Amino acid sequence: MKKSSIALLIAGLSLAAGVAEAKEGGDQYPNGAENWYAGALPPPGTYFINYFGYYGGKLQDGSGHDVSHPATGSKVPRVDAVFDALRVVHVTNTRILGGNWAMHAILPVVNQSIGNLPGTSGSASKFGIGDITIDPIVITWHHSPELHTAVGLDINLPTGAYDKNDPRTSIGANYYSLEPLAAITWLPKGGWEVSAKFMYNMKTKNNDSVFLGQNGKYESGDEFHMDYVVGKHIGDWAFGLSGYYLKQVTNDKFNGTTVGAIPGIISEGRKGQVLAIGPSVKYATKSGTMFIGQWQHETMVENRFQGDKLWFKMIMPL
Repeated sequence: MKKSSIALLIAGLSLAAGVAEAKEGGDQYPNGAENWYAGALPPPGTYFINYFGYYGGKLQDGSGHDVSHPATGSKVPRVDAVFDALRVVHVTNTRILGGNWAMHAILPVVNQSIGNLPGTSGSASKFGIGDITIDPIVITWHHSPELHTAVGLDINLPTGAYDKNDPRTSIGANYYSLEPLAAITWLPKGGWEVSAKFMYNMKTKNNDSVFLGQNGKYESGDEFHMDYVVGKHIGDWAFGLSGYYLKQVTNDKFNGTTVGAIPGIISEGRKGQVLAIGPSVKYATKSGTMFIGQWQHETMVENRFQGDKLWFKMIMPL
């Protein structure tokens, strides 16, 4: 296979909220963003949340090995990104089905650098706004002091820069996606917490894509993914393990046909997966502001970048 064909194959690389991926189109949701109190939205009011962090990793093939192919000069493609996602959450006094109606929006800002892609020379960087997320309807219930739940429907918008001919300068996915979600927080006695947020991402087609030298419509597969934390609260502090899991459940398609396998690069259907885990620390001030720091290490990766993500998160009432 020619180098140009390999380059066009991988040209689906993109970035959303600081996370680059190997599949066509990036993760518009920043996996691992929600953990402590994921299912327990705060009382009515307006809140500002800032997610600042770094992600770095190497591209993995369909068997979970580094992509080191003659077409790449045996150099493993790598991504490094610094991101800052700005989120506003508004919880109203309006009741729907017994729960509080809330809404939110996320504006990601990204500085991405990708190198060693086949068919390209060196690395290239891009700074700009990624794909914006909005959710006009979130409903949250506080069933008891121990149990809290929430449901919603995120809408991801293709607002980030996109260049089908040079994925190194793409920080947007160039498609819309809908993401129904459900979250739960359980706070048993003894200061323990178990929280999880479950999501299912469904994408529209990228109508301006290049695959194996052809222009056409690329449709990335649906994905199930979740964020989680298990930890213990001790006074104003909390300590635990947090991370995320993602599994693509349907095949990628190009012009209606399932994407075929290319040994050493991708598997048939280009289905991605990843499991991440690492330590998380939370501190809450008397004024209600929370600070969260965490490191998440990725394992069991296929058809994606595998690396490490460092986060610093702040939640502040306005």
